[in-house]
Amino acid sequence: MSFPATPESATDETAVRHPLAVLTAEEIDAARRILDSSGLITEHTRFSYVMLREPDKADVLAWDGTEPLPREVTLLVTEVDTLQLSTVIVDLTTEKLVSQVFLDPAKVGFGPCLDEDYELVDQIVKSDPRWLAAIAKRGVTEVDKVRPVPLSAGVFGYDDEIGNRVYRVLSFYQEYPTDAAWAHPIGGVIAHVDISGRKVLRVVETQVEHMPEESGDYLDPAVAGSQRTDLKPISITQPEGVSFTVEDGLLQWQNWRVRIGFNGREGLTLHQVSFTDAGVERPILYRASVAEMVVNYGDPGPTHGWQNYFDLGEYQFGRLANSLELGCDCLGEITYLDAVVVDDFCRPVTIRNAICIHEEDFGVLWKHSDIFSGSSETRRQRRLVVSFFGTVGNYDYGFYWYLYLDGTIELEVKATGIPFPSGYDGEDPYFTEIAPGLGAPVHQHLFSVRLDLTVDGVRNQVDELDAVGMPVGEGNPWGNAIGRKRTRLRTEQEAQRMAANHLNRVWAISSAERTNRLGQPTSYVLYPEGQPALLADPSAPISQRAAFARKHLWVTRYDRDEMWPSGYTVNQNPGGDGLPAYTAGNRSVDGTDIVVWHTLGLTHFVRPEDWPIMPVDYAGFKLKPHGFFDRNPTLDVPDLSGRCHCGTGECACGH
Repeated sequence: MSFPATPESATDETAVRHPLAVLTAEEIDAARRILDSSGLITEHTRFSYVMLREPDKADVLAWDGTEPLPREVTLLVTEVDTLQLSTVIVDLTTEKLVSQVFLDPAKVGFGPCLDEDYELVDQIVKSDPRWLAAIAKRGVTEVDKVRPVPLSAGVFGYDDEIGNRVYRVLSFYQEYPTDAAWAHPIGGVIAHVDISGRKVLRVVETQVEHMPEESGDYLDPAVAGSQRTDLKPISITQPEGVSFTVEDGLLQWQNWRVRIGFNGREGLTLHQVSFTDAGVERPILYRASVAEMVVNYGDPGPTHGWQNYFDLGEYQFGRLANSLELGCDCLGEITYLDAVVVDDFCRPVTIRNAICIHEEDFGVLWKHSDIFSGSSETRRQRRLVVSFFGTVGNYDYGFYWYLYLDGTIELEVKATGIPFPSGYDGEDPYFTEIAPGLGAPVHQHLFSVRLDLTVDGVRNQVDELDAVGMPVGEGNPWGNAIGRKRTRLRTEQEAQRMAANHLNRVWAISSAERTNRLGQPTSYVLYPEGQPALLADPSAPISQRAAFARKHLWVTRYDRDEMWPSGYTVNQNPGGDGLPAYTAGNRSVDGTDIVVWHTLGLTHFVRPEDWPIMPVDYAGFKLKPHGFFDRNPTLDVPDLSGRCHCGTGECACGH
């Protein structure tokens, strides 16, 4: 299944699409034609962040479906010869250029890595005598088997990098085409490459001068061993079909309605998530996405001290989505959606089966055996899964959004792939040795989830809730009382918060307009996992560039164009953009239209068991209704077991 195509005439009354519908290949081609006719495309022009500029929330919520809202597309335009950088907006409805704003790369950095840069870096380093001498010192004579990996450079005070597009390059050796090159890092050689000037700025060498030789080819029987023969298949079937529908990007399942989106920067996005309660459609989330992720390495040496990758802002994660396969990535009765992204030349590219949608049994929903009435009832939980997977170099990430029968929303991030390896001489305290002569540094994977909440309307408020043990005293003579401290987060500065698992800290997002039958504001509660936020020193360059990751919670006033926790242009951005800039005005977030930003992630002390390929590790959070419903909303879930009466001899269980 694919997202629907757009008819040629965007003004025809039969062609009125939802204003949040994904960009189609035809619309992308139309945007390019507008730019071309405006004289903005040359042989040196490259495009990034090509996305629908979503209309203002108020306009979308007021839209009655009869007339189209303006379809605007934003594009980051780079002239690779002059390094001129600009943000362009085009209107597909009027077929006109709306605006072009020029950016100063010295202040805001550049757009993400370009596909052509990988080949250029290979040519540049392999033509540099310093680099060639450094790898020869380490016993490498067949240069054609070396795989230089260009990595985003960050900002570390090099004057010759300001205003230039720069990569830092580590290299790996691939003996034969299917060899796992990651297992053979060419230790102690780092090239700093000015790709705009087509030159190596410097070659940095360390004391590590060996190349690990043990194979890391996890598909090679010599490495993996013989395959198990006693693992029996599991078959998941739904003989009557699935319980959900997808039409024109609108997914409906068990009282849930959600519009599915996808773009080349974020990947999967969810829009206008609502739950129908007693026949009334009640909004919960206007837009949800993983808006940024940073992988910060905790080894201060010259090989890894600069490694802090922003996988969305620097690599455009959505463009790296996998084409999923039944039986491997998804199991059961699966509905797939293709996704259309945009290449560096503003041409549409279709990723087949980018999004996977299916149902999962999730154990017991509720159960009770009553000692008075003798009744015994069980209902099973079920969840709807909307997911995609992407690969950024050595790591693979899956993003799984779950919708549950009881109104719970969950995001689960699955991290797998290959931990970034390096030659290891046994001296570095920030490494784990994972194979002979091979190590991997401690690092963090930190994700910023942008949650544009509309809990029963656009006017919401946030309270921090802590569990509190009460001292012995009047009204608490035995000292067993447990209270709850509620703190209203009234401004953007107040609403920059840390998780605190020892206090059972959660954040309640409640309606400023609606109450439940008990007279309390209807609310959803954000349950964080409470794992460490960014552990780098506050003065570190990464702490400036990834300031979002220093707090678990941020709350901002809604603004149509405030989308990116580390700013619009992230690559070589010195910091200060994104959430620090958004919250500088300290706007009120009490009973207004708000956006909640949640930082979550993993701190990875790499294990030998993570080599040569890492079993999935998990991170995530839950949003659970708390007083949103007047009672358990799953009392109407039927018993599908066929009823079991083993005690009376009437058994329908298969026993």
